[in-house]
Amino acid sequence: MANGKSLFLGFVVGGVAGAAYSLLYAPSSGKDLRSNAIAQSENLKNTIMNLKGEGFQLKEQIAQTSREGAELIKELSEDVKSSIESWKQTVEPHQKNIQKYLSQIEESLKELEDKAKAEQNTTIEVPTEDPDAQQPKNQ
Repeated sequence: MANGKSLFLGFVVGGVAGAAYSLLYAPSSGKDLRSNAIAQSENLKNTIMNLKGEGFQLKEQIAQTSREGAELIKELSEDVKSSIESWKQTVEPHQKNIQKYLSQIEESLKELEDKAKAEQNTTIEVPTEDPDAQQPKNQ
């Protein structure tokens, strides 16, 4: 807001300085000088009033935009929340099924391991007698 005040003050000072300069250095009679001074002061007054009105309009537009932005963000966050909840409801049943299938697979693997270990323990290698395998070598 300080920038707006300094801008407004700059317009006022510049207007007054310009009016004073034009009044003092313009070659005219006293009557013309007074009428020019009145016209310049009216122009300056109108310019200031226009700037003031435009400043208020700008302020209102900024406030309105800010309110609309806040409302839009609120609606967007609500939409995101509802989308996340919907996604959770969609995924949750599948997640339970996947966990169920994983536990079944783990149980099946454990059973296979147990069977494999049991077969290793019960299987004993019995040497077979092959008559060709035990022939002495000729030297």
